[in-house]
Amino acid sequence: MPQVVVPVRYPLSENSRATLAEAIQIADAEDADLTVLHVNLYQNSHHVDRTELKRAVEQAFGHVPRTRYVVRSGMLVEETILDEVAAQDADIVVIGSKQASRWRQMIRRLVDDPDVEQFLREELDCEIVTAQPDAQSSRHSSPSSSGS
Repeated sequence: MPQVVVPVRYPLSENSRATLAEAIQIADAEDADLTVLHVNLYQNSHHVDRTELKRAVEQAFGHVPRTRYVVRSGMLVEETILDEVAAQDADIVVIGSKQASRWRQMIRRLVDDPDVEQFLREELDCEIVTAQPDAQSSRHSSPSSSGS
């Protein structure tokens, strides 16, 4: 069964809602399971649990079938997301355009060309969807996943 992973902020921001709406639509169209992921940063004092995350999503979108709610803790949001995406063996990852910008900054520190979609395609065997708040999305497949 295909797996879609969508990292979100809590409480849900406008961008998180747009990203989540795109992920729900993709999961439905692909007949996929959905994992909604939130990362609690060790350095922040407020920590969200799965129940709070699920309640916020269902308050915004109603019951979302075939959805797991996962909360992980980490020092770096992007690294924790990559770990979870790999652990879930995700087929599609939906990230918000703001999150893509933060990942570009992180990747810029590691490599000369901060193309987050290209970096993720090379690091993970999955399709990357960058959701825009205005409902325009860009989909990028990894070379090895395009034939799946």
